[in-house]
Amino acid sequence: MSILLGKTARWLVLVTLMIPAASTLAVSQIDTFEFADEVEQRRYRALIEEFRCPKCLNTNLAGSDAPIAQDLRNTVYRLVVIEAMSDQQVRDYLQTRYGDFVLYDPPFNARTWYIWLVPIALALLALLVLLRMQRAGQRAATVLDAGQQAKLQDIMAESAGDPVQGSDR
Repeated sequence: MSILLGKTARWLVLVTLMIPAASTLAVSQIDTFEFADEVEQRRYRALIEEFRCPKCLNTNLAGSDAPIAQDLRNTVYRLVVIEAMSDQQVRDYLQTRYGDFVLYDPPFNARTWYIWLVPIALALLALLVLLRMQRAGQRAATVLDAGQQAKLQDIMAESAGDPVQGSDR
């Protein structure tokens, strides 16, 4: 009985020590900002969902736990609530400071033309290759000479007479 109690006590101590460790892993950053009204809060939410986290590959500011994303959420809050900037002014500010990477929908300009045109060019190139392959397949009809045609006729006649084709091969 005392051995069982000792194992149970050790188990309880282990579980008790693991609960705080597990709870610290489950904690994520929650922004607690004060907004004057619902419209201001919706503007803030829409803006942080519109911008990409500079550290993350394909996550917006709202979904990222990276420290830079938290800083940018604080910046967006400051620009929207404290400095009362319009949405376009906030976009311009962040784009100027962090470049076109923070935008999910970058503008078409001299620095970003390749983002827009390379996929189109690759699709056209793939279409061209497929068309050439199709035309080459249509033109490459095989012409048999008289000996090959006779051999083909023999094979076809042989297989037509066999109830089980290819059983002796």
